Amino acid sequence: MASPISVERWLYPAEAGLYCAPGDFYIDPHRPVERAVITHGHSDHARSGHRAVMATSETVAIMKVRYGETCACAFQSLAYGDIITVNGVTVKLAPAGHILGSAQVVLDYGGQRAVVSGDYKRAHDPTCTPFELVSCDVFITEATFALPVFRHEPARGEVAKLLASMAAEPERTHLIGAYGLGKCQRMIRVIRDAGYDKPIYMHGAVVELTKLYQALCIELGDVRPVAGADPKDIAGGIVMCPPSALGDRWSRRFNDPVTAFASGWMRVRGRARQRGVELPLIVSDHVDWPELIATIAETNAEEVWVTHGRDDALVHHLASVGRKARALALVGRDEEAE
Repeated sequence: MASPISVERWLYPAEAGLYCAPGDFYIDPHRPVERAVITHGHSDHARSGHRAVMATSETVAIMKVRYGETCACAFQSLAYGDIITVNGVTVKLAPAGHILGSAQVVLDYGGQRAVVSGDYKRAHDPTCTPFELVSCDVFITEATFALPVFRHEPARGEVAKLLASMAAEPERTHLIGAYGLGKCQRMIRVIRDAGYDKPIYMHGAVVELTKLYQALCIELGDVRPVAGADPKDIAGGIVMCPPSALGDRWSRRFNDPVTAFASGWMRVRGRARQRGVELPLIVSDHVDWPELIATIAETNAEEVWVTHGRDDALVHHLASVGRKARALALVGRDEEAE
């Protein structure tokens, strides 16, 4: 029997990003390439201009909404669990639990398995398929919140804080800053699950993606564009918006609003104060420190590669417990958008 071929001989960082040499494709490349496998629809992972894209059907739909129907020359949708072979490399997509359609890329070649997890979380999210643990030889992970201080709260508890604030100050509109793809729709769904059934209003920047979630059978209830709505109807209600809108002229149309921000970064009080956030909501679509460490252990990976985030802290920790790890330092990843 032939000896296994070390993963680092066939999967490695190249000029455009993480490259699978025998398959001749990139995973989440940061510039246009001939063949790309895309883990999910966030703009630091999914870019336009590739000749051929393979992803889940949901990620393909997200890319077309964000970048246009012709953002790639060709698309191939792959369902979770389906397997294809590309020049001897078997490729499978497994749920990542990050946002709708997000996937881990499972690669088998030369007797070794690598899992490229993309961005992922272990917490419950009613708007996407839960993370699926896949045993592997090399686990390639993010490290967005890879510091012991980061311990995310259950989303339902943070939404309870939101609803309590609304009950305490029923005349004030609550503006919720949330990343427009994934976080916004997740917050709406969790708010609905908590029993809030009134209309939820949306900044124009999040309307199309929210409509896409509804078209893909994610039930979000009565959601409406804030543009053109009667100010009397909005008063005391909920308005979803991009985080950047909380401090710009757009927010001044609301009389004395409560500004909230849903993000894992709200664990750091200084960030909330810096942004002028009155109601920080610690809701993240990434793993926190305990989940990250537990996930790495559960994969049984002999080696861990870190793509972006607090890679130095994670690599140091893994070395201290006797696990082989290294930072890939891939360019083009935006950890602040969360």
